Amino acid sequence: MSQTEEIEDSSAPLIEHLAELRTRLIRSVLAFVVAISFFFVPIGGQFIAEHVLHFLVSPIVEVLRALGDPSPTLQFTSPQEYLFTLFRISMVGGFALAFPVIGFQMWRFVAPGLYKNERGAFMPFMIASPFMFLLGATFAQLVVTPLAMQFFLGFADVASVFANILAPAVENVPGDVAPVVPETDQGVQITFFGKVNESLDITLKFIMAFGLCFQLPVLLTLMGKAGLVSAKGLGSVRKYAMVGILVLAALVTPPDVVTQLILFSVVYGLYEISILLVARVEKKRIAQMKADGTWFEDELDDEEGDDLAEHGPDKT
Repeated sequence: MSQTEEIEDSSAPLIEHLAELRTRLIRSVLAFVVAISFFFVPIGGQFIAEHVLHFLVSPIVEVLRALGDPSPTLQFTSPQEYLFTLFRISMVGGFALAFPVIGFQMWRFVAPGLYKNERGAFMPFMIASPFMFLLGATFAQLVVTPLAMQFFLGFADVASVFANILAPAVENVPGDVAPVVPETDQGVQITFFGKVNESLDITLKFIMAFGLCFQLPVLLTLMGKAGLVSAKGLGSVRKYAMVGILVLAALVTPPDVVTQLILFSVVYGLYEISILLVARVEKKRIAQMKADGTWFEDELDDEEGDDLAEHGPDKT
């Protein structure tokens, strides 16, 4: 066989893989476009995206009502802002809606290159990942966002109380000096005029943050199945994990101790669950390796050596 024929034979599989990848990407993009279009279907005189928007900002509305605002209002200040907000919702929701199709196309592309046992091991994680993200997003929407809104808007309400206390000092300003604030019978009036896009932004940030945090068990279990981490190793760095989770809670939540403690408790609980899952996966992996004859005593001796170095020799 000539060198030219060898090059042609080696390039043919590559071209086939690229053609397969193009087909899978086209199908994924088409599913994404259809899912985006779904959110602009009118139902009850409003687009589906508008119904989703009302649901996402409902924690702000409920907090405003609890603070005494009988008719909470969110506004937009530019002609294109509301449309772009709906389009943003359709993009995020469209990706979530089309993810089963996108994930299936990805799976169909990589599955032929995996062994049968690898395909059986990888599929549960493909199912668990969107489920855990949805669980984290639900927790953020129903628990975290209301607490955050209560802190932010409640703090503004407390500030208005101090403003009313200082109002008499403003009323006693000499007549030739203009007051810095309008004079009213109730003192300074501080009112929340929420923007639609900014209110939606903080809600989506919480949803994304908690959705990704809830991926921790899936990620660590997958790494444990691949032999990259161990239950013993995760347990040994538990104190460092606690510090990292505390930093994460301080970054992705408002400066509210209650919300930060909730996030810390949830993520640390997921970390402990991950250790148990990794330990279970390790037992199955070792049992399978012993059944296949690929488990050697050297690996067991290394683990015993680690225990000896950590706890000292047995003197019994």
